Amino acid sequence: MSQHTFLGYRRENGRVGIRNHVIILPLDDISNACCEAVANNIKGTQAIPHPYGRLQFGADLDLHFRTLIGTGSNPNVAAVVVIGIEPGWTQRVVDGIAKTGKPVEGFAIEQHGDIDTIARASWTAKKFVQDASEKQREECSIDELWISTKCGESDTTSGLASCPTVGNLMDKLVPLGATMCFGETSEITGAEHVCAERAADEATKQKFLDTWGSYNDFINRHKTNDLSESQPTKGNIEGGLSTIEEKAFGNLAKIGKHTKYIDVLEPAEEPAKGPGLYFMDTSSAAAECVTLMCAAGFVVHLFPTGQGNIIGNPIEPVIKLSANPRTVRTMAEHMDLDVTGIVRREMDFDQAGDALIESVLQTCNGRLTSAEALGHKEFVLTKLYRSA
Repeated sequence: MSQHTFLGYRRENGRVGIRNHVIILPLDDISNACCEAVANNIKGTQAIPHPYGRLQFGADLDLHFRTLIGTGSNPNVAAVVVIGIEPGWTQRVVDGIAKTGKPVEGFAIEQHGDIDTIARASWTAKKFVQDASEKQREECSIDELWISTKCGESDTTSGLASCPTVGNLMDKLVPLGATMCFGETSEITGAEHVCAERAADEATKQKFLDTWGSYNDFINRHKTNDLSESQPTKGNIEGGLSTIEEKAFGNLAKIGKHTKYIDVLEPAEEPAKGPGLYFMDTSSAAAECVTLMCAAGFVVHLFPTGQGNIIGNPIEPVIKLSANPRTVRTMAEHMDLDVTGIVRREMDFDQAGDALIESVLQTCNGRLTSAEALGHKEFVLTKLYRSA
């Protein structure tokens, strides 16, 4: 295991990515069309439209910038063109991404209009994509790999098999120096006391409990019913999970039997304590959670699913695995790894974990995930409260 390597793209700041994207990143919702026009002009680039960025303030605005800057800074990105309606906030995103050393340039639409901005940004995007095409993969070690995980449309097979498969991988790769992340704060409700005990020290334990408590208090303040059909979802219930507690313990199986988390991260916050496992304060909604983890710098995502989920991301490849025979049969085109052998007693967790590690290495070496092949590029920003 310690000799496993993968072929990655080493970036200017030393981080390693597994994709080589050139992205056209809008600062705000009204710059989406301009970004999409540039991406249409320059093949090999991709626009990442989103619905926010105007009249946000306070912590909500801080999270907006942290997510956009983190997205552009992700090691899977080779270069970035940022387009916004006005120059000030646009430059703030450019300056944040520039700290990584990668090529980035910003354009403001005010006093130029779309047509002129599209033309100027297209020239820059053309140069960026040509330069990125010369980048070569090089051999990298497991301790340079950053992996995130969440589950989706969980059912009984999730907690019994697919989530523990991720946990098996985690118990094997974290000791080798991999950096990993899990989250879904509200979904740990009912198992929060067990999750707290998996913290590496008392300070981290208290930080987790404070984070979970704040999220739980927010939900209790604003809920209008008992959260039925929201947490757990209709799909969870159809799959045999009758309570959030059942869902929570299945979710927690993703962190394995031995690994302890060393810090609690804000949404989209980059880990700063070195290799190891981190908890991130996130929504349990798939696209939101993956977007935040991608913005924190994670380059490949593990997604166990029971009833079936189709999530992808424009920057971070999403590897989906399932132990539900019906899901593997009816949604086969979305599945990257079949671990139904666990529930049939034809495969043990060690074998499943090793198979998942092999799938991760294949993805790192360039194999497209099912979500990538099918064109799933869900990018959803987390918004904390109403705009001004």
